[in-house]
Amino acid sequence: MSKILIIDDDEMICDALGSVLKEMDHVVDHALSLTAGLGKITASVYDVVFLDVRLPDGDGLSILGEIKATEGSPEVIIITGEGDPDGAELAIKSGAWDYIEKPLSVKQMTLPLIRALQYRDEKESRKSKVLIKRGKIIGTSTAMNACFDLLAQAADSEASVVIYGETGTGKELFAQAIHNNSSRVKKPFVVVDCAVLPETLVESTLFGHEKGAFTGAERSQDGLIRQAHGGTLFLDEIGELPLSVQRAFLRVIQEKRFRPVGGDTEVTSDFRLIAATNRNLDKMAIEGQFRQDLLYRLQAISISLPPLRERRGDIKELLVYYINTLCDRYGIGTKGFSPEFNDAIEQYSWPGNIRELINALEKSIAAAHKEPTLFPMHLPTQMRVNLARSAIGAPSKTEETDKTVTVRVPPQPSLESANFPKLKQLLGDTEKQYIIDLISVTDGNIKEVCRISGLSRSRLYDRLKKYGISRKFNQ
Repeated sequence: MSKILIIDDDEMICDALGSVLKEMDHVVDHALSLTAGLGKITASVYDVVFLDVRLPDGDGLSILGEIKATEGSPEVIIITGEGDPDGAELAIKSGAWDYIEKPLSVKQMTLPLIRALQYRDEKESRKSKVLIKRGKIIGTSTAMNACFDLLAQAADSEASVVIYGETGTGKELFAQAIHNNSSRVKKPFVVVDCAVLPETLVESTLFGHEKGAFTGAERSQDGLIRQAHGGTLFLDEIGELPLSVQRAFLRVIQEKRFRPVGGDTEVTSDFRLIAATNRNLDKMAIEGQFRQDLLYRLQAISISLPPLRERRGDIKELLVYYINTLCDRYGIGTKGFSPEFNDAIEQYSWPGNIRELINALEKSIAAAHKEPTLFPMHLPTQMRVNLARSAIGAPSKTEETDKTVTVRVPPQPSLESANFPKLKQLLGDTEKQYIIDLISVTDGNIKEVCRISGLSRSRLYDRLKKYGISRKFNQ
């Protein structure tokens, strides 16, 4: 028995479809508008959503991504009375399971549902058996979990992969994770940054060259493709690969054979290809900037990494991880952070994604020096300026009232007006909050709490007792 939601402004459709689904022993809810539908999805977890396109308060396709990002990530079946090829394309690219036109027959309604539920059952079964080694990839948000599913799928195959994502989203980390979880893990992982390859040396760098092939070639040298034999070749920023090389590289992918520059015979390399880009390769192919046939060969599996602004639920976990990592790197004591520091991190738009976050934390830790707690004042000045400008007149929620209020950045207090706590009290409050946050982030895993904090179990329990922190740990 599964839980299904119908979002359609036609009550007759809701009743008819609902009756069929209830006869199949499913639990069925319905909503007559986008707003009502989103309200139900926020309040409950659904397996499948039937979504109409034209609704009184907007276009159903506009919330498809939002639905997929909710807990449970339900499969979405688009139902529409006015079929549109562009709409169908947008729906599928946005993650819809199917796109069907009204009027609906019983078979049209039930077959996609049966297949979608079968897919979910098999995916859950496979997920329970496969334990992915994530390495340094941090995050448990719905958006990231969807990427981990694709990572597992990619690792279990030999298909070529394209990883899409903005600069700083961790494309190389994902490529490395695919390699580390694959059967090629004990073989080389060779990285090629296509954006910095000199155009005159691209072919010799990739394919290698024989002695005397060109001026300066004083000895034969294997190219990066040959070096990846048995392992994985990662082409970062593949959108920058010159068109002149793309044609030659297409044959390499197909045949796994190539001729070094200046060579008379072909050599082979059994490599698995993973590519990454922050550009739209489909658009580039249409504009003639990227070979369409090469694109077909590359993206057997596509993974689109979400920008940091779309995975704010991972912020606190990222903060704890990178603060500890940076403090360990510099050999200093672990620092805590105030709730306001966390709020500032969550409110910022992060155009540079995780790479920018790490840089901001590095600067904050340097600014704090020996101080045990990070406050917003430790953040880079330009970041604080951007936050202050965006806060003028902007609504924000307070933890105490959970009501929308207008927040303005207060002036820095003078030494006379500042109410400074005793240092011992401040350190104690900081340590208490640090332990509470660490327990929350690790979901009560005592081994992880001890590992990250550097405390022994006995010292950790002493502090729990000291601060009156009650938590049932997972052993």
